[in-house]
Parts: sequence; C-alpha cells; structure tokens
Amino acid sequence: MAVLTFYLDNSVLGGYFDSEFQEATRRLWRMAEAGECRFVASVVTQEEAAQAPPDIVMLFARTFPDDGALLELTPRAEELAQAYLAAEVVPPRYVDDARHVAIATTQGIGVLVTWNFRHLANYRREAGFNRVNLERGYPTIRIISPLEIVYGSADQEV
Repeated sequence: MAVLTFYLDNSVLGGYFDSEFQEATRRLWRMAEAGECRFVASVVTQEEAAQAPPDIVMLFARTFPDDGALLELTPRAEELAQAYLAAEVVPPRYVDDARHVAIATTQGIGVLVTWNFRHLANYRREAGFNRVNLERGYPTIRIISPLEIVYGSADQEV
C-alpha cells in the first residue's frame, strides 16, 4: 500500500502541545514514525513556526530537519493563492492560509492537514478552493483535521 503524503500547516504543530488537540495530533505523529504516512511542509509553514513558541520551533526542526525538503512558494502557487483571494475563498488578511492550499495543490499534495476550522478545514472553504482549482486546471484537494486521519486509519476500532 502506498504511503499517503500530508501537507501540514502550523496549526498541526501547535496541536501537538495543545491539550484540546494533543491526543489526535500525537497519534498522527506516531503514524508517521511508523511509516504509515509522510509529512511535508513549506517555507510558509516554516516562517509561521519560526514566530511560534520554542516548543513548536523545536518540533518543526525535528519533524523537518532538512530545509531543502520544504516546498517553495513558487510564482505558480502565489498566483493560485491570489486567485483564492480574488474569489473571496478567504479574506486577504489570511493570505498565508491561501498560500498553504496553493502550495499543496501546485505540488500535487492531495491532502492538507490543519486544525484551522475557520479558514481551511470546513466544507465551504474546501468547496471554494476546489472551485478555483478546477477553473484553473488544478486537481481538487482535501482539507482535513488530524481526527479524520487517525480515526480513519485501519487500526481503529469501530
């Protein structure tokens, strides 16, 4: 079975230490450590993490030890992010949320994982991002919380 690749935004890193989100987030990390999935992030995630508390900075460095492996904000991705803003999928002040989706989309990462329910992980936003993606010839993307991964894994009891 192919290993799934997940793009992580900074909220998932924060969830590792947040009592509300910690259990599912740490289970997600255990899945990655067991080789059940793989994480990618971008320079946008890195910039956000650099402004976070020290424990998040350290988790980012441990999870993504090679800066060269981070996905870049390419001109194509920035153009797509601006299209999301023009279509009012997210407000302009949340341009980095649009950039996360655009980077994942243009790099062929089909799943973005986030705890950001306001601007990313909700059906209206996902539909808006995907409408713009399809209009511009890109594939659709799933935007989900860690809960959808850890409770959807094969080892979970029903």
